[in-house]
Amino acid sequence: MAILNKIRQKTVVLILVIALALFAFILSSLFDNKDALFNKSPDVVATINGKDISRQEFMAQVDARNNPNATQSQIMNQVYDIEVRKAVMESQFNQLGLTVGREQMRDLLKKTYANSPQFLNADGIFDESLLNQYILDLKKSNSQNGFYNRWIQQENAAASSALQQNYINMIKAASTATLAEGELEHKLQSEQVDIKYVSIPFTTIADSTIEVSNSEITSYINKNKKKYEVEASTDLQYVKFENIPSLEDENAIKAELNDFIKGTETYNETTKETEKTPGFAEMNTEDAIALANAESDGAVKFQDRFLFASSFAEGVRDNIVKLNVGEVYGPYKEGTSYKITKLLETEQSYDSLKVRHILIPFKDSLSTNPNVVKTELEAKKTADSILSIVRKDKSKFAGLVSMSSDQGSIAKEGVYDWHASGTMVEEFNEFEITKNIGDLGVVKTQFGFHVMELLDRKSKKPSYKVATIERVIEPSVETENEVFRTATNFEVELEKQDFQDAAKANTLEVNPVTTIKELDENIPGVGPLRSLVRWTFEDGSKVGDVKRFETTDGYIVAQITAKNEAGLMNTEDASVTALPEIRKQKKAKLIMDRISATTIEDVAAAENQTVKTAPAINMKNPTIPGAGSEPLVVGTAFGLDEGQTSRLITGVKGVYMVQVTKKTPAVELENYQSFANQVATEKASSINTRLYNALKEASEIEDYRAKTVQ
Repeated sequence: MAILNKIRQKTVVLILVIALALFAFILSSLFDNKDALFNKSPDVVATINGKDISRQEFMAQVDARNNPNATQSQIMNQVYDIEVRKAVMESQFNQLGLTVGREQMRDLLKKTYANSPQFLNADGIFDESLLNQYILDLKKSNSQNGFYNRWIQQENAAASSALQQNYINMIKAASTATLAEGELEHKLQSEQVDIKYVSIPFTTIADSTIEVSNSEITSYINKNKKKYEVEASTDLQYVKFENIPSLEDENAIKAELNDFIKGTETYNETTKETEKTPGFAEMNTEDAIALANAESDGAVKFQDRFLFASSFAEGVRDNIVKLNVGEVYGPYKEGTSYKITKLLETEQSYDSLKVRHILIPFKDSLSTNPNVVKTELEAKKTADSILSIVRKDKSKFAGLVSMSSDQGSIAKEGVYDWHASGTMVEEFNEFEITKNIGDLGVVKTQFGFHVMELLDRKSKKPSYKVATIERVIEPSVETENEVFRTATNFEVELEKQDFQDAAKANTLEVNPVTTIKELDENIPGVGPLRSLVRWTFEDGSKVGDVKRFETTDGYIVAQITAKNEAGLMNTEDASVTALPEIRKQKKAKLIMDRISATTIEDVAAAENQTVKTAPAINMKNPTIPGAGSEPLVVGTAFGLDEGQTSRLITGVKGVYMVQVTKKTPAVELENYQSFANQVATEKASSINTRLYNALKEASEIEDYRAKTVQ
């Protein structure tokens, strides 16, 4: 009982102890996850002026940009730049209350789609009702294909672009120039001085004679902090282990192709007989084509068209064109492949054809823009209408080409200049080779309806139809396994051996890479490798750590050699640009200290230089003929009276002394409006490039990409 009474007396203390313990537990979990305590949610990619860009919204934009020529990181960076610009500009629009009204949006759409064939009537004139019907159709079918949502995104993008242009136009309208500015511009352009001068180039003193200490470089960096501010970065070194086909791999490929040529023999256990598979040379055309399609590597299979001799590689061309029909040439090496080629057929074909066309697509045709809504019947009617017009007057053909969806040929008035027979799709090519020069017609292909005119064609030449089996020269599984083992063994060796020593012992080239930033993607000599970049920036990674990474053509083993914090550039890296500037300053002082002469002639004599002249110099373009751009020297000259000589001046390329021999003042004008207009135009033209950069610099931008999406 006594113990219970004591516990009751200490109840308040016990509650406080338990509360503190719970609080400590919560704090420890938060500090274990610092991002949750100090950073934004992992669902936020960036915050611009207080507005969050969500990861879901961001990735939707990335996924919508299907670009096979760009990596995922490149697309992400493009979307990020677009979203930042949008957010920066929207903050300005919101402050000013700028919006795009319904009428302006209608005008924007009309302007955007004025030449789109699907919105043109039979007379080739934009019809707004067709556009409205198209939008309505998209809205009705949205649950099935999502096109309406994409249309809304296009409208929003157009509205955003229009708002930006409205905003820029407002700034331009306010960017006028006063008459005083016009007068100043007139003086800068028209006032002139003639000078004579002497220059002592910095190159007269050898760099090797100028000593610069690390402390001087550090001092220079601190005086020019903005120039030397850097992001956090890492340095590394790596060695490569490439999956390169061996000689055995190449011989195996050639042996396989030889088996195709000769055919193979297999023993049939059921019939107890040896059965022979016909070889490539023995096969009929149909079977040879089937074998080529089944056994060739890559996406390019048999092409059912005739080729001219020039289509074959120069080293094998003569051997192929000399074949008799049915014969096979090879195996032969071409680029990174081995091939065997069978001649199937020969004929005389046109080597040069010239046509023009207008393409009218329909919604089920190949490569059609999703905005196309014409049915096949409607597209055919449009094509027939165009044909009817040009049959009556061919001179109207060029004017109607704007209705074509083939953007590549519109600039050439629909003309496909000289090309060989067989280079176009079958129906298109059939028209080219069977019609007479000047004939018109409508041809349907997988791309839509073509209104065509055969303009010209040249004589026929021998052509060849071939079937080719191609084997890309690639490393075998055994070769790849050996490369993997070698890379893994090297990685293990580094647990007990220095990186450079281990590389030297294995005759491997060490590749150093410096200044890798957190959002970088490409590693020089390797290509895109985000996993490596992320590894070097992980909290647990440290200098000396080693890791193996798979690349597109093998492996690399990398080691972190430095982790550089954000701030000022280190002395070694900064010395590349700091050293020349410090040397220049020291050389200028040495030159000035040794010169006691006060006239140009005496300075020239003392320094073994010549006195030069430069007439008609102005402030607008502060260039001295023979010396280059020297703003400080020219500015000093304009501050002198006629006949007056300057003191020594430190210029861009050396130390100068100048004397003004003549001053020509600007002619006074009754009105300086034309020059004021020039200044206003210069201001307006600079707005497009400088306005956004200034707004972005003034914005509060927090970038979380490296933590959330990269």
